[in-house]
Amino acid sequence: MNLWNAVDAGTHLLPGEAQKRRDRDREYLMSLTPVNLLRSHYLEAGLIQMQYRPDKIHWGWDSPMSQIRGTFCGHWLSAAAHMYRDTHDEELLARANYIVSEIARCQEANGGQWAFPIPEKYLYWLKAGRHPWAPQYVCHKNMMGLLDMYKLTGNQQALEIVLKCADWFYEFTNGITRENMDEMMDLEETGGILELWADLYGITRKPMHLEILHRYERPLLANGLLEGRDMLANMHANSTVPEMHGYARAYEVTGNEMYRKVVEAYWDQAVEKRGMYATGGQTSGEIWSPMGELRARLGDKNQEHCVVYNMMRLAEYLFSWTGDSKYADYWELNLHNGIYAQGFWQDERDQMIGGEREPLRETTTVTYYMPLMQGAHKHWGSKTDDFWCCHCSLVQANAVHHEHIYYQSDDSVALVQFIPSTSEMQVQGRKLRMELTANSQTGGEMMRDHAVNRTVVRRPHDIAYTLKICADQPCGIPLLIRIPEWCEGNISISVNGEPASWEADGHGFAKVMHDWHEDTVSIRLGRRLRCYPLPDDPDMVAFVDGPVCLAGLVSEEHILYGDKEHPEDSLLCASDERQWQQWKTGWKTYHQPFGIEFKPLNEIGYETYTVYFPVEPRG
Repeated sequence: MNLWNAVDAGTHLLPGEAQKRRDRDREYLMSLTPVNLLRSHYLEAGLIQMQYRPDKIHWGWDSPMSQIRGTFCGHWLSAAAHMYRDTHDEELLARANYIVSEIARCQEANGGQWAFPIPEKYLYWLKAGRHPWAPQYVCHKNMMGLLDMYKLTGNQQALEIVLKCADWFYEFTNGITRENMDEMMDLEETGGILELWADLYGITRKPMHLEILHRYERPLLANGLLEGRDMLANMHANSTVPEMHGYARAYEVTGNEMYRKVVEAYWDQAVEKRGMYATGGQTSGEIWSPMGELRARLGDKNQEHCVVYNMMRLAEYLFSWTGDSKYADYWELNLHNGIYAQGFWQDERDQMIGGEREPLRETTTVTYYMPLMQGAHKHWGSKTDDFWCCHCSLVQANAVHHEHIYYQSDDSVALVQFIPSTSEMQVQGRKLRMELTANSQTGGEMMRDHAVNRTVVRRPHDIAYTLKICADQPCGIPLLIRIPEWCEGNISISVNGEPASWEADGHGFAKVMHDWHEDTVSIRLGRRLRCYPLPDDPDMVAFVDGPVCLAGLVSEEHILYGDKEHPEDSLLCASDERQWQQWKTGWKTYHQPFGIEFKPLNEIGYETYTVYFPVEPRG
């Protein structure tokens, strides 16, 4: 079914940006107490009564007064389960196991099936035509967290809870007409509940679970997509993307090609035909823009974090089926300019305290949107006062960085994302260990002579990595290395210091053949500054350095003059490029009416910024 399978169980992050974000995620997860995560479950089960001034109670969307209260608990469990696969953090696992056991206690107090933080009547209201706020969404997120605990940590109790919940949903949906079900699905957000039923059917293979899967299909949406009608313009994006996860997983567990065709048609409409911003995002105000028309949608509510994460997940499904690097390119673009840019930013500046210089080290949570208008600001959420849906995708997105780096097929291995890490896998009966590190090309020396300091005298125009491969026995397994779409110019691959011959595989990868045993692969990927125009306004551009979108630290939209095809040294040039032993990432305008500093969008915290600028030829 899958051409490529991600190697996640044996993959662990090494020091780098992904590890930093994961560690901040872990700190946030552990700062939230079980009693506050479970408060709404306890209230629904009647296991706690009124409390005076409870410690750090959750407010916002997770407050006891919210109709979607308790949603975050499911995401917390999912994030903890995924993170445990990377870190083997026993303290985190113990807390997650305790939360599972408490949900089981709530389920028993509720009569043996209902295990959710909202009342059952919300679902019955929905069935009767009333529309409370997304009760099936809440149920899905809690079951998702429980099922991830079973799949990723082996918690059997978590599966038992979900099986009893499935019994409730089977009984609930008995006798509902297709028309009534369509109305229930069309008028409220269901999350990825279809994916949950597909996952459960993949585990149990019970006809009852397959029947629930069929009941939660979206035929009105699916049929329109298959007929080629634009089903997305001005439609709420994050209502439909998780439903495509359901169709994708349904294809994998049933083999029904119709499900796959729906997913491919959705991607074609959402990405290929609609176009995207330089960040990889497509939405404004949580809705899809018209096809190819993004200019009029630049605003203060672009790129919802949940949509970024869920579209990355959809790209991963498609990559695993096809091996086409365009899906991995999309994933990388959104990682740098969505996940990194919208969550767990940390202030690295210093401040004076009592005459001593101390690091600020302030860490944010998440910005719901990524504003792309001129004079934009990121609006960071609180740790316990908001709990937007994007807080939920935040903790999940930063727990899975290790899962999308290495892939394997029956006879090959692939390096898909350039994230420092180690991985162990078995291919063709051979045990392989791989270790990827980034080469900073700094020399690492300031006080004494070093050859790199003499040869790399300006900020490098390539990105370099070292991949060490150890096999228990010599083996000629093909190694595929993704050639990113941003890579221009030099592509250098060597094995043990000698240039390696490679061939393009036709899907965006370099295929390297070697008799692997204990070997070192050096990879250099050329890059240059590029202009990224809006699809409906080619003279309105953002600047992208490799996969990283830049932002000008200015509150106005200024006209720039130069050559869009060659922006480096025509529009922008490197700025303040070196500090001590590190290459820095800044740029500035070059021979323009206004001096504007640029920096990566994912390094911006509270500054005012502008991403898109009109560019005209020099007169």
